[in-house]
Amino acid sequence: MALGYVRPARPEDAGEIARIQLATWRVAYRRLLPRHVLDNLDEAWLARRWETAVRQPPGDTHRVLVAVEQAEQSYLVGFAASGPVDAEALAPNEPAEALGPDVVAVTDLLVEPRWGRRGHGSRLLAASVDLWRESAFTRAVAWVFDGDQACRKFLTAAGWEPDGAGRALDVDDMLVPQLRLHVAVPTEPTEAG
Repeated sequence: MALGYVRPARPEDAGEIARIQLATWRVAYRRLLPRHVLDNLDEAWLARRWETAVRQPPGDTHRVLVAVEQAEQSYLVGFAASGPVDAEALAPNEPAEALGPDVVAVTDLLVEPRWGRRGHGSRLLAASVDLWRESAFTRAVAWVFDGDQACRKFLTAAGWEPDGAGRALDVDDMLVPQLRLHVAVPTEPTEAG
């Protein structure tokens, strides 16, 4: 088990968050998304978006957390982002009120592959759940690529399950199927793994 911790992201973390996102996507999604799409993602553009998300979140319950590996030096190794459900959390043709104000959406939960299987994902998820509970969310949802077995296995091991919703993202004229997972937010504090 790695020594590490989770903390709220800071604006100066934006570049590392973008780097982690690109590195993770290019490994985890290399068989799911067209290679040229992954190769052409702009790290600087992503960093600007993450800096805005951290510096000026849309609301008090929008959170970006980072996982830090502690060794001789500390390294940012993963991150999680979540907030109240919006149109992006809905399935096609699902009414806006279908999920309700007590539901939080996970938009990102990534650990850079070289730092995987060291407890960072579990710590990020546990810290997120604790914040969701404090914010009175009772349920969480997350879209995952149907072919992303690692993410599905991680979340289902933590109690998440499909809620029956599905969609397909149009990525450069290629439809990539996703399914939505959900879980009840526990009423008691969680333990990080």
